[in-house]
Amino acid sequence: MKQKYGRRNFIHTTIAGGIGLGLSNSFSALYAQGKAPQKRIGIIGLDTSHSIAFTKALNAAGAAPELKGYKVVAAYPKGSNDIVSSAERIPGYTEEVKKLGVEIVSSIKSLLAKTDFILLETNDGRLHLQQALEVIKAGKPVFIDKPIAASLKDAMAIFKAAEQYKVSVFSSSSLRFMQSAQEVAKGKVGKVLGADCYSPSHLEKTHPDLFWYGIHGVETLYTVMGTGCKQVVRLHTNDTDVVAGAWEDGRIGTFRGTRSGKSGYGGTVFGENATTVLGPFDGYDALLVEIIHFFETGIPPVSSKETVEICAFMEAADESKNKGGVPVSLEEMMKRAGG
Repeated sequence: MKQKYGRRNFIHTTIAGGIGLGLSNSFSALYAQGKAPQKRIGIIGLDTSHSIAFTKALNAAGAAPELKGYKVVAAYPKGSNDIVSSAERIPGYTEEVKKLGVEIVSSIKSLLAKTDFILLETNDGRLHLQQALEVIKAGKPVFIDKPIAASLKDAMAIFKAAEQYKVSVFSSSSLRFMQSAQEVAKGKVGKVLGADCYSPSHLEKTHPDLFWYGIHGVETLYTVMGTGCKQVVRLHTNDTDVVAGAWEDGRIGTFRGTRSGKSGYGGTVFGENATTVLGPFDGYDALLVEIIHFFETGIPPVSSKETVEICAFMEAADESKNKGGVPVSLEEMMKRAGG
């Protein structure tokens, strides 16, 4: 771990229904009795490099102080059924985590019996609702890696189940927690008046366009702008997407997704006191610190409201593209998804 990140300053929202509070109280009771909670982590999905990076950081003999006491003990390797770039990674990644002391299990049910906290890492967002429901019904706190799902409807269903079963759920891109974005979120430039953010935006035919990779830049945009986008317009070419969002208070934020040239992550933020640049991306460390703090407290650092709105933004961008670049309302997308 290269930096320390003031984790508690990041905790600014909770998910609907006080789910995190109930879990926090359970942990507090355990500590009051002098019993530390179990800290066994299970991974679902060995088809992404995130699974390897998180396991190496948590299981290392010299793990960072913020991660001490938490260890990946088991993994269910199954990932995507038909995304070749994901499925072909599973055998190699399975061998890697086995070398790190991780037991490989044959089902999510078996995984849940051996663990207390879950990292849902399956690269294929279409599987997340089914996989998350199994975890949620078992009462296990779960971090769901991006995208939370492959549709707005599925994302909403995950949070609805989390509220019903009073289980804490959190989803995020690692880009949210890069230091420069968090500095802006904590007031570095005063009120944010607008922002232009960018990231690679490779497409995957099984997912809405921005859900697969563009979500990194969209999440960066939401980190600095916050919620409240009311409509989007998208301009699309083979190499580039530009999505302009109009916020209900009159601010404008844009996302640029690139598919050619040298890729990168960053942006420009226009504030009442200064203009500043976002980036560079500084790795997974800060996200993993947030995940562990979330497991300890049950309080997600990103609200369900914001994650759902991000999905609505990305789905509305697809709708705008399909309609030739006309403005599309996020409220309409949410109504259509059952919200």
